[in-house]
Amino acid sequence: MSDFPRWRYFLVAIVLVAGILYALPNVYAPLQAVQVSSSQSEPLDPTVQQKVISALQSAKIPYVNESVRHDASRGDYMVIGFANGDQQKSAADALKPVLGDKYTVAFNLESTVPRWLSAIGGRAMPLGLDLQGGVRFLMAVDQSDIIDRQENRYTQDIAALLKDKKIPFISVARAATAGQGVNVVLSSSADRSAASDAIATEYTDLGVTDGASTGDRFVLNAVIKPDKLHDIQTNAIRQNLATLSNRINALGVSEPVIQVQGEDHISVELAGVQDPAEAKKVIGATATLEYVAGIGDARDPAVQDAVRTGNIPPDAHLYYGRQGEPYLVSKNIIASGDELVDASSGNDSQSGSPSVNVTLNSAGAAKMLDFTRDNVGKPMAVVYVETTTDTKVVDGKEVHTPKTTYSVINYATIQGVFSNKFQTTGLASTKAASELALMLKGGSLAARMDIVQEGVIGPSLGQDNIDKGFKAVLLGLALVLLAAAIYYKLFGLVADVALFFNLVILVAVMSMVGVTLTMPGIAGIVLTLGMAIDSNVLICERVREELRNGSTPLAAIRAGYEKAWATILDANVTHLIAALALTTMGSGPIKGFGVTLLIGILTSMFTSVTVTHAITALIHGGRKLKTLSV
Repeated sequence: MSDFPRWRYFLVAIVLVAGILYALPNVYAPLQAVQVSSSQSEPLDPTVQQKVISALQSAKIPYVNESVRHDASRGDYMVIGFANGDQQKSAADALKPVLGDKYTVAFNLESTVPRWLSAIGGRAMPLGLDLQGGVRFLMAVDQSDIIDRQENRYTQDIAALLKDKKIPFISVARAATAGQGVNVVLSSSADRSAASDAIATEYTDLGVTDGASTGDRFVLNAVIKPDKLHDIQTNAIRQNLATLSNRINALGVSEPVIQVQGEDHISVELAGVQDPAEAKKVIGATATLEYVAGIGDARDPAVQDAVRTGNIPPDAHLYYGRQGEPYLVSKNIIASGDELVDASSGNDSQSGSPSVNVTLNSAGAAKMLDFTRDNVGKPMAVVYVETTTDTKVVDGKEVHTPKTTYSVINYATIQGVFSNKFQTTGLASTKAASELALMLKGGSLAARMDIVQEGVIGPSLGQDNIDKGFKAVLLGLALVLLAAAIYYKLFGLVADVALFFNLVILVAVMSMVGVTLTMPGIAGIVLTLGMAIDSNVLICERVREELRNGSTPLAAIRAGYEKAWATILDANVTHLIAALALTTMGSGPIKGFGVTLLIGILTSMFTSVTVTHAITALIHGGRKLKTLSV
């Protein structure tokens, strides 16, 4: 037909060929696999590879293939593919005791997509938790912990600022109630004015007001401004999100889905993992270090008195060491885990005991330099902070209670000045040093998180979901194809061809973008197929109307597409607005449904109008027609 230019034929052909190529990887089902990687920067040499193969052969576990690969973030790692999930789990159980603590054994998926297809960027859609099986945790970020940490930092920073400005003060301490800021007590009104100006100039995020004064005590109150506090809380959640990603990626979990849910919750989905206790070690590992000034050890009378009476100085904590020995340490933290840049395990050059080599960022290094310069010959303590979750069954329901423990792993005298690089000793074992280094290297949590909900989906249930979803897509597609062919005859068959290619292009785009396929996503695909035929219904009815009005067949086709386009555009724009709302404002399953619907609307507009027009032009172009099969 003259009204369909040749360049549009080329466009349609290119899109259809590309759609077929990039949808094709989804035909190749992945293999269940086990990934072996180093947890201590140990080389993955042929000796280790042979040890893996020998362990599998000794346990009589057959495997499909094995290969060694390299990744910039993880280094070399080995992937062994298996025919089913039972063999995969048996292999992981057999390899863990053989490889020990120096190597991580994790579940993975081995792609079976041909190399030539992978070379052009072809990849299958990753499957969601409900299709693949695995564990899901919903974690609540402790907002009060964020405020506590920030107010503690401002307390130290304000004290350091006043010392630097040579403004005398009696005390700098947090208010009795969390969120009420920092109270600075000075001995004169002039000192309070000078301190107020200095704090307001240096820390613009603090609101500084005069407090109640009594005699020679003049109080100044510095409170974090609401906008700044909101930014701090938002950034803390982002940092926790990044930290969890780093930790889980470092431990080799395949295709993790980690995302913010609501204002202060983080959802973690670990596909393929079936052991919740093992998964908690990955995502619930909130181990970090705090470097604080030491006040006294078990030989100090003040420490003995604190243990005996329970009277602890207001500026101190009473913690215990690994052997139960008591220590008094300062509440003021010199440097914490979120200021660590790198950490690696090793052995102390003098004693040979397990150690962790720590590198601080510039802010932490500056504080460490100032502290060690002023406190040579005085003690410093390294406090190990670990948060675990106790699970109890109450009235038939699991109740998760967070528990944070503090222990002093190192208490020593500062022998010299240091800043960004130093060594922490006193760890219980090489394994403990390795685990601590891995957690620290993955990043420190900006705020404590508690597991408030968890769930496990078995691989058999996931496969059942896949089977049902596949049947739903096929059944929906078949019924729509049949109805269109019966009612609109040849034009209905053309619409059927376009609908099939709509499914192909939709899957191709989702694969290229990297959309994770879930059950709500499958529902979106089925709905898209049902909606996509609407455009062809409008076109066919317009063509029928033109024929009834006496137009020639070719003129009826031309007018049908031209007059139906405005209505098709209006209808799809309203659908797009709804899909955008679901995508941008929804989370979890709602967002997955919205993303699929959004892509499906765009692909259906192309196939329902452009592809059908091209096919119709090829069939009827250049022919003298008396009637149309519509």
